[in-house]
Amino acid sequence: MSVTLPHLLPLLLVILFHLLSYLRVSASSSPTSETLNLNRPEYFNPKIPPSALSISKKFEGSSDLVHLRYHMGPVLSSPINIYLIWYGQWTPSQKLLIKDFLLSISTNHRAAPSPSVSDWWRTVSLYTDQTGANISSSIFVAKEYVDHRYSQGTHLTRLSIQQVIDNAVRAAPFQVDHKNGIYLVLTSSDVTVQDFCRAVCGFHYFTFPSMVGYTLPYAWVGNSGKQCPEVCAYPFAVPGYMGGGGPGALSPPNGDVGVDGMISVIAHELAELASNPLVNAWYAGEDPTAPTEIGDLCEGLYGTGGGGGYIGQVMRDRGGRTYNLNGRRGRRFLVQWIWSPVLKACSGPNALD
Repeated sequence: MSVTLPHLLPLLLVILFHLLSYLRVSASSSPTSETLNLNRPEYFNPKIPPSALSISKKFEGSSDLVHLRYHMGPVLSSPINIYLIWYGQWTPSQKLLIKDFLLSISTNHRAAPSPSVSDWWRTVSLYTDQTGANISSSIFVAKEYVDHRYSQGTHLTRLSIQQVIDNAVRAAPFQVDHKNGIYLVLTSSDVTVQDFCRAVCGFHYFTFPSMVGYTLPYAWVGNSGKQCPEVCAYPFAVPGYMGGGGPGALSPPNGDVGVDGMISVIAHELAELASNPLVNAWYAGEDPTAPTEIGDLCEGLYGTGGGGGYIGQVMRDRGGRTYNLNGRRGRRFLVQWIWSPVLKACSGPNALD
């Protein structure tokens, strides 16, 4: 049977429609478009869909009930010298990862792409003392001391940590720097510490002259990789009780659950040590023995939309590794936000608003 033109017209229109659709799809998936998309980080919230976020995403953690006050004590306004104490067994790659983070804080080092670690520290630098001097943005790793023989054993108390510092400052050339120095004690994954995993992942305080001879601000952070990663390295490990109800553990940016988890705790403690070194400067609450500090107010918040158990929107690279800050030498880190004295809320440079 022959086909006349009136019978062909509907068929031609269908073919033309499908051809135009194909051309639109082909244009949208051109190599140029793919190349641009590969260079952009993927933003995602591993807990809730973006549509669940409110119209106003600002002021994560904000509350009229938070009364962060200045109590007239000093802040670390001079250039900050970090004296690192490696307690226990550490691999060279673990040491390098932590030092890369510490060296990423200072604005004196070559800038990393935004959002960067030094951008994150700018929130910390907003805090001042009674003279109006801001917390310093110049941070250096001044000296390192390796206590690989476990001088105080494989279980430490808060007092014996001060003894570890005393051993370090007595060992030349690890000096006492009571003007610009802070002492950072890092314990390896085989060392247990008083209250570690149960109540704390790290803490800061100051040494007693009766123990060390000087009053020196210090912080301790432990590697939880073998002891309690689901507590101190969350969200790179999740508690068993969460089961299949949550998003599952996120992939750490540098492939080391314990050390990647430590870095956020180190950031938390350094921010509080800088703003409250002698526990008489910036904190909320009336009890200086149990202060709520600028890191405590934002614990568990990493991005826009965070709060109520949600970490907020962070970034994910092509390998599925999660991060929210860029550091030196191409490093990436996932670090909690800090309370801003200007916004009166938790703040970070990766905010989407």
